[in-house]
Amino acid sequence: MGMVAALQRDLKPEYLSRPWRYFVLGGLFTFYFVLMFEGLKTANPVSAAAVFTLMPLMSAVFGWWLLRQVTTSRMALALGIAACGALWVIFRGDLAAMMAFDIGRGEMIYFFGCIAHALYTPMVRKLNRGEGAAVFTFGMLVAGSLILVVVGFDDIRATDWTALPAMVWITIGYLTLFSTASSFFLLQYATLRLPSAKVMAYSYLTPAWVMLWEIGFGSALPPAPVLLGIGATVVALLMLLRNET
Repeated sequence: MGMVAALQRDLKPEYLSRPWRYFVLGGLFTFYFVLMFEGLKTANPVSAAAVFTLMPLMSAVFGWWLLRQVTTSRMALALGIAACGALWVIFRGDLAAMMAFDIGRGEMIYFFGCIAHALYTPMVRKLNRGEGAAVFTFGMLVAGSLILVVVGFDDIRATDWTALPAMVWITIGYLTLFSTASSFFLLQYATLRLPSAKVMAYSYLTPAWVMLWEIGFGSALPPAPVLLGIGATVVALLMLLRNET
């Protein structure tokens, strides 16, 4: 991201001023990723993806609180449908589990991480002072990396990096290029141009993509009730992405 920002000639001194902004964003970013990895130790992947789809609803709340972005009635309806669909997937279509609020520890940990991610989206626009998406992402990544090094210093020092298998390095490379740098660059690019709720609306596709990846890796097709919940989130996405009149 530093190279991209440099090639775009965006690394200007005025853009790197007020570095506390990048540490606020980097802190939210780090909090989300740490809790995501902790939660995924025990959470079911499809259920975790459904938790992720609750973020547009939370982003709409934070967007109104920080930026006074108004959610129209159709957007509110779509967010409500998607939230119900996500909860249906989380509880695997089991009404008894839903009534008993039987949710796993991993999903709950990840949910708190998603709150930080939902707050991150409107905070990007709140703290931006005219910087391009590349330089803003670069500043956030540097600050987040510094925070993570401090928090995880003992674990980093204790790890035998030379003994890690190749798959670990491949996974780290994928997370670096796609799950972190590319995705957050695109997220910040969109956040500077669209309402927070609409930006996060694309997360409604996450459970469907996770389900397809799981099937591709040999898992069985989820039961019909779970598919109904995923279908509801897709319908909500189409409602959200429609232009307002």
